[in-house]
Amino acid sequence: MAGFLVGLTGGIGSGKSTVADQLGALGAGVIDTDLIARELTEPGTPTLARIAADFGPGILLPDGTLDRSNLRRRVFQDAGARARLESILHPPIRALMLQRAGQLQTPYAVLVIPLLLETGQVSLVDRVLVVDCPEPIQIERVVRRNGLSEAEVRRIIASQIPRAERIARADDLIDNQGEPRDLMAQVDRLHRAYLALARANCDSAGGPTTTA
Repeated sequence: MAGFLVGLTGGIGSGKSTVADQLGALGAGVIDTDLIARELTEPGTPTLARIAADFGPGILLPDGTLDRSNLRRRVFQDAGARARLESILHPPIRALMLQRAGQLQTPYAVLVIPLLLETGQVSLVDRVLVVDCPEPIQIERVVRRNGLSEAEVRRIIASQIPRAERIARADDLIDNQGEPRDLMAQVDRLHRAYLALARANCDSAGGPTTTA
């Protein structure tokens, strides 16, 4: 098991996946809960069946796959629908995330959890890493990447913890509004710091301890 856990979070469009990929390339174990969510909602899975039972068969496309655009639109317009979806998704995502973290043999693991702070999972990790950029950059990136309208992106941002609070609760912060080379330099420094923290944590306690 990885002896040191880093919880990576940030607002939509901040660059979480890019940072996680770079840390993974440097040798960290990476578990992305967005990918787990997709895995758990493939056709034929119990989780998808529960979503369809709650939201109705219209939430599925003709081929039986989840209509993610429809679901996203519904949950970001209705707080009650969002809460129901989270009650279905979060428990199995968390269980599979922790199971896979326990199987890693890397010096440390990065758990990519977009709602890390909102869902009270900080106690699971040793450090909170926040990837940050100004809101206009978030909006521009998500509109370009996902084809959403600016209004849709603003609704998603409004549903997440305020940027200032996210930054205030970070143990480590990456500023991702600049050039790719600037981002890589920050990631490299953090990777070396995490290796040192993981070694110290292992030497002093014989295993992971939580600091959050």
